[in-house]
Amino acid sequence: MTLLRVRDLSFSYRHKNGARPTLQDVSFELQRGSLVGVVGPNGCGKSTLLKLLAAQQKAQAGEILLGGQALGRLPTRALARQLAYLPQRPVVPSGITVEQLVQYGRHPHQGWLRQWTDEDRRLVDEAIATLQLQALRLRSVDDLSGGQVQRVWLAMIMAQNTEMVLLDEPTSALDIGHQTEVMEAIHSMATNGRTVLIVMHDLACAARYCDQLIAMAEGQVQAFGSAREVISKQLIDRLYNTQVDILAAPGDGAPVIVPRRLAAAASPTHPKELPHV
Repeated sequence: MTLLRVRDLSFSYRHKNGARPTLQDVSFELQRGSLVGVVGPNGCGKSTLLKLLAAQQKAQAGEILLGGQALGRLPTRALARQLAYLPQRPVVPSGITVEQLVQYGRHPHQGWLRQWTDEDRRLVDEAIATLQLQALRLRSVDDLSGGQVQRVWLAMIMAQNTEMVLLDEPTSALDIGHQTEVMEAIHSMATNGRTVLIVMHDLACAARYCDQLIAMAEGQVQAFGSAREVISKQLIDRLYNTQVDILAAPGDGAPVIVPRRLAAAASPTHPKELPHV
C-alpha cells in the first residue's frame, strides 16, 4: 500500500543570475514498511528532495501526497505526528540532556488534553535502549562525541513514532561498529511497519540494507528499483564519473563497490635512490 506519492516535483534555488534548477520532474512512490535509499553524487539534489518532503522548502511544481493527503495542506503539528525528519546538521539546544532530547520526539503527540503518558515513557525508554544510550541518559549532549550525538538524534526520531521517516546521512559521523548498529535500528523501523527514506553515500551499505534505491543525478531520478538491480557498474560509472568494480560480498552476495585507481596514479614508479652517507 502506497504511503508517499511524489509527482513531477521540481524546485530551483534563486540566485542573482536567475534560478538554478535543483530538482526536475521527480516522481516515485514509497510503499508502507519499506526502507528506501537515495544515492547519487554531491549536489544532485538529494538533501533538497528531503527538505521538500519534510515541508522545509516549498516546491515550485509538482505534488507530494502523504497517506493520500496533499503535504502542503497538513498543519505543522499534524504533519509532525505523521512524518519525522532528521537533517544532516541539526542544532542541539544548549545544556540539554540525552533523555530530554529524546523526549522532544513525543512533543507533537501532546497537547492541552494529552499530557505525558506511560506510552510516551515507553517509547522514549525503548528508543534509548535500541540506540544503546542507557549509560549516557543523564549526560549533557554538549559533552558527547559527534557519533554519540547522531545516535541521540536518531533515538528522538524513533521516539516520535511516525509512519514516515526522512533521514539525511544519519551514519556520516559514525565508525563502522556504530554504523552497523544504527543501520540495524533503522532497518527494524521498516520491519515494524514504518516507511523510511534515507540519503546515503555508502553504496554497499545502502545495497545491503535498503529494499529499494532511488539513484539521482543532476536533479533527476536516473533509476528506481530494487537495490541490487539499481547498482550496476554502468550506472555507478556514469553517476559518479569514475570507474568501479562491483564484487559480491561473502554471505549475502550484496554488491560491494570498489573504485579503480586512475591510470596516472596506478602507473609504476621507480623508487628514489637513497643518498649515500
